[in-house]
Amino acid sequence: MQIAIVKYNAGNIRSVSNALERIGCRDVHITDDIAALQSADKVIFPGVGEASTTMKHLRSTGLDKVILGLKQPVLGICLGMQLMCNHSEEGDVDCLGIFPVNVRRFILPTPNPDNLKIPQMGWNTINNLKQPLFSPELEGKFVYFVHSYYAELCEYTASITHHTLDYSSSLHKDNFYATQFHPEKSGSVGETILRNFIAL
Repeated sequence: MQIAIVKYNAGNIRSVSNALERIGCRDVHITDDIAALQSADKVIFPGVGEASTTMKHLRSTGLDKVILGLKQPVLGICLGMQLMCNHSEEGDVDCLGIFPVNVRRFILPTPNPDNLKIPQMGWNTINNLKQPLFSPELEGKFVYFVHSYYAELCEYTASITHHTLDYSSSLHKDNFYATQFHPEKSGSVGETILRNFIAL
């Protein structure tokens, strides 16, 4: 099985490749080649970075249209998930629009008795899980987050997490899947989620 990881101006891509190799995936390629992305069995769109700068890069290279046209299962991770949404407050930028939901910045509550911080950095639970990305035993498990912006709840919400408010910690629509958290940094829970995606 060929797995393509979208190569663009974002960080943290190599760690996804390493995580896939740990679960036994051998044919993994980090690429921005259009033909390679279109012919892969699975595509992963990860990343850490700033939304408006990254969208500008995607549009300048034509990768935005390539991602929109993919027919195989696609998994967005962290920034990848946010860029698959409709609009992001980070840089006030229109994104790919795969998921008709907006990305907003966390606002700390006043008062703040739980001493919540922005960005959310560390472990938090995923709840109200929807298959096929999530198997039932993952309900309420902890995964690893690093983010200051979140996707609102919508009809395509596949899991819910609470940090100042309930938000979409994952999304699913047609062949597009996305997680705000980092499965590649989430231990055995993250490995199970990656295996579930590969098995689609």
